[in-house]
Amino acid sequence: MNGGNIPPQRLAERNVLQGEIIEVVLQGEVINTYDNDKPFPSALFFKKVNHRPLHVVAAIDKVKLRAFIITVYEPSPEIFEPDFKTKKN
Repeated sequence: MNGGNIPPQRLAERNVLQGEIIEVVLQGEVINTYDNDKPFPSALFFKKVNHRPLHVVAAIDKVKLRAFIITVYEPSPEIFEPDFKTKKN
């Protein structure tokens, strides 16, 4: 899995460890897909890690079996329902 364009200091600002990102992508639930993204389709993954909800958007290269991390964030309760999977209207 490649780190994408997220600088390590940005992860530190968001208090996210690289291992947590890997856990979300490998064990989390896909809650949205973006099949038309280029150069690879991407997906929004969700998982609670250490009781904290995390979203990871990753582009997936299925031919070379690689993932490119686009962004990582803790979903806001102001934007998402309590399940942190569904956006509020």
